[in-house]
Amino acid sequence: MSLTTDDELEGSPVVANSLMNRERRLPSYNRELGIDVIDVLRATEARPARWLDLCCGTANALNEAAALLGQDAEIVGVDLVDFFACPPSPPRLRLIAASAAIWRPDAPFDLITCVHGLHYIGDKLALLAKAADWLTEDGLFVANFDTHSIRLPDGAPAGRRLTTALRSQGMTYDGRTRRISCRGRKRLDLPYRYLGADDQAGPNYTGQPAVNAHYTPA
Repeated sequence: MSLTTDDELEGSPVVANSLMNRERRLPSYNRELGIDVIDVLRATEARPARWLDLCCGTANALNEAAALLGQDAEIVGVDLVDFFACPPSPPRLRLIAASAAIWRPDAPFDLITCVHGLHYIGDKLALLAKAADWLTEDGLFVANFDTHSIRLPDGAPAGRRLTTALRSQGMTYDGRTRRISCRGRKRLDLPYRYLGADDQAGPNYTGQPAVNAHYTPA
């Protein structure tokens, strides 16, 4: 099997054509993530509350949240494609065209989300580790994540060893909803070394073509 690097992956038609999050509105975010984004941010003691959305698509949901929360929140959206549906209005809403794999924040966040974006990332475990580390001490991270997309060198799914490793380090994974989450900043040290990505893996559970990530156990 020929694997691609993350730089090569970002030019893949599968990644460029990812429709999963392009036009999503706030109710869709709530449904996909199993939370009420506005309630989570309003419950945060710090003001303004800070929300980071990775792979934010057109950022429709972020614009809606900014209108509802006003000066009570700072919202940052990051997406590989500069195709945002609304102009940013700093400091309430900041939209950044960048690779989620290499972008870095300047401060921690009270809420970090990724709605179906991990399906198109190469080194998914590295991004999970970064997101967990970017939280405030009581912040919340939640994302759609398919453990079936994490593969070993022979192409087999990483399976139970992966979920055990994630849970042992404070992550929560729901195999039924395929959501991963954690509360409070975490420093993940997962026993896997990234080998590369397969953008020809075909459709995942969503029915859309996705990317598998291959690792060797460390």
